[in-house]
Amino acid sequence: MKKQILIFAMAAIGLAPFTTKAQTYVADKTITLQGDGGYDYLTIDKVNNRLYVSHGTQVNVIDLATEKEVGSVDNMKGVHGIAIVNKLNRGFITDGKANAVVAFDIKTLKTITTIPLTGANGPDAIMYDPYSDRIFSFNGESNNSSVIDPKTLKQVGTVALGGGPEFAVPDGKGKIYNNLEDKNSLNVIDSKMLKVVKNYPLAPCGGPTGLALDAANQRIFTVCRENKGMSVVDINTGKVTATIPIGAGVDAVAYDAETKLIFCSNGDGTTTIIKQKSADEYSVIQTLKTALRAKTLALDTKTHKIYLSVAEFEPGTRKALPGTFKVLVYKLQ
Repeated sequence: MKKQILIFAMAAIGLAPFTTKAQTYVADKTITLQGDGGYDYLTIDKVNNRLYVSHGTQVNVIDLATEKEVGSVDNMKGVHGIAIVNKLNRGFITDGKANAVVAFDIKTLKTITTIPLTGANGPDAIMYDPYSDRIFSFNGESNNSSVIDPKTLKQVGTVALGGGPEFAVPDGKGKIYNNLEDKNSLNVIDSKMLKVVKNYPLAPCGGPTGLALDAANQRIFTVCRENKGMSVVDINTGKVTATIPIGAGVDAVAYDAETKLIFCSNGDGTTTIIKQKSADEYSVIQTLKTALRAKTLALDTKTHKIYLSVAEFEPGTRKALPGTFKVLVYKLQ
């Protein structure tokens, strides 16, 4: 009874149950995956409870209920990102070396078609914007975005970005936010008009990569390699309101709106975990030891677990050892 009274009292003053104990992440398990080659983005399909992991010339697919591999999408040239359109039962993969986007059936994992991208070079990040009902690939070497109709499986436009794009995130209301790594800035794209309508400088951020959105507080979290920091941006004004130190070699970031935790996955073998105290107040609460070059991650907002892909490498080289690719799983203790 006393515990219930305490929780009720804390709720009355605005403290969520998650704050009644330390929010510490610990290693849960390792999921071994088939195949060899490089790796990049991870994407979670919340509807079907699956994790998609880019990996060389294929995408490994994990059932999050069992945390076991259930199949793969194969026969590509160089995979980067994955986007899911549940209402069509379709997924879309950027094949960077083919300058194409591959559409597949998310039920059978069979390829539907390969969509060549006009005027594109090096498609990398990819996302689905539900507001415009379009797929956007972000092409790192041609400084533009290719726009695809997920129903017709045809390219319907191109967006000039003015720099080398990295991660992108939609707000669900017609705006897409996209980092320009070489310009140290953030684009705001109108997803209907297919044009950049604003560009915000991100100083002191240098080399921005990953992005995550806090829609409730109208904040974007952008992680930056050059200054080893995570910057908080007010999306209404473009102002950088806070910068928090993180590890080296960061690539991805994820935000958990329930626990108010932000995860920055770093290539130096750590994930920096940051607590959001208010819209513009943050503190590092844990430096989680992961594995060298585990620089991308996905967050399951249902279980609060995080998933990071990585391989083992020959000492002193960037050559992955065959048969060592895996996903590391961490859970809230």
